[in-house]
Amino acid sequence: MPAPLWSKEKFNIMTVGWSPDELERISTAEELHVATKRADGTLHREVPIWVVSANGQVYVRTWYRRDNGWFGHAVDSRRARIRVPGLEADIAVEDVGNDQAELRASVDAAYRAKYGRYGKTTVERMVTDDAAATTLRLVPKQEARPGRHGR
Repeated sequence: MPAPLWSKEKFNIMTVGWSPDELERISTAEELHVATKRADGTLHREVPIWVVSANGQVYVRTWYRRDNGWFGHAVDSRRARIRVPGLEADIAVEDVGNDQAELRASVDAAYRAKYGRYGKTTVERMVTDDAAATTLRLVPKQEARPGRHGR
């Protein structure tokens, strides 16, 4: 069976960093709307989620790791479209939930700083060990082009 058009066998996905304007729009948005992509490129329904930035990167989490819903679809497809006021972008999704403690500390601090006004009980659910294990980095994607290699 031939590989799907979006597979790594056919295309290398080139990623770039967020521009300062894009990072500002995402960082100041109360929520980010994410629609994960199916294998055929169509979008699942859009879901609003909390979003933070740390060290110039964009991160999202769920309260606990699960194989269904937006999180399971994001981990499976590694592709999504996000939307905040003034920005809509296709992204690559990187599962970084088991990365180094320094990254976790930065993302935890960003969640506490941005969403702490909702009360300790609510924001603390987003910085538990289970929630930290669901950390996803969202990376802007350039158009996939056959035969080109991104860094």
